[in-house]
Amino acid sequence: MLSQSLAPFRYTSPHAGNGRPATRVSSTLSFRYIAIEGPAGVGKSLLADRLGARLDATVVLDETENPFLADFYSDRPGAAFQAQLFFTLSRHRQQTAVRQSDLFSQLTVADYLFDRDKIYAYLNLDDNELFIYQRLYELLAQDIPTPDLVIFLQSPTDVLRRRLRERERANPELPALDDEYVRELNEAYNHFFFHYTATPLLVVETSQFDLSWGEDALADLERQLRSMGKGTRYYVPRK
Repeated sequence: MLSQSLAPFRYTSPHAGNGRPATRVSSTLSFRYIAIEGPAGVGKSLLADRLGARLDATVVLDETENPFLADFYSDRPGAAFQAQLFFTLSRHRQQTAVRQSDLFSQLTVADYLFDRDKIYAYLNLDDNELFIYQRLYELLAQDIPTPDLVIFLQSPTDVLRRRLRERERANPELPALDDEYVRELNEAYNHFFFHYTATPLLVVETSQFDLSWGEDALADLERQLRSMGKGTRYYVPRK
């Protein structure tokens, strides 16, 4: 299963979904560009929306459109490579557009990290495809702005599988992810972020947490963001 690509950036209103004004704290944050990551089923987009509204931030979201996905799901030879290239090029186009519009000088929250394309490439491509992909990726990555902070939403594989099944029941049009693939993807994410040192990293353990991200949970997360320094911090949200 390939990563899901991007929608054009959009501005999120400073009013949360409950109609109450979100607290404006962006002037107190030392991080201007926050990327949220994690495997499928951890609630990246929802957190980006909720956090963006609270911080009065621009929100950059993924989208699922890719003309090669149907062929990938049907195991057509070469479709994984085509779909992976489409996603990576789309992300590159979006990231450079955001940078050229100077939105990264404002507070921005994205629900993906450009680097994550490598995780999916290593899982889905054969050696020859990966050789070509790596060369292209290295050229494109030079244009991509680096986040000031990454939030990694972490969860055990069994919890991811349960959440994905719930999501698939609620959205029957979504393709079902193979259990073994979910395990491999989760392990790949954990390995990647265990070795991640490019930016400050907040690892959020979500297995016992309601992913709806209510106001109290957002306030607690905001306190973590305000106090973040260099390196990696591990954080278990309040239930």
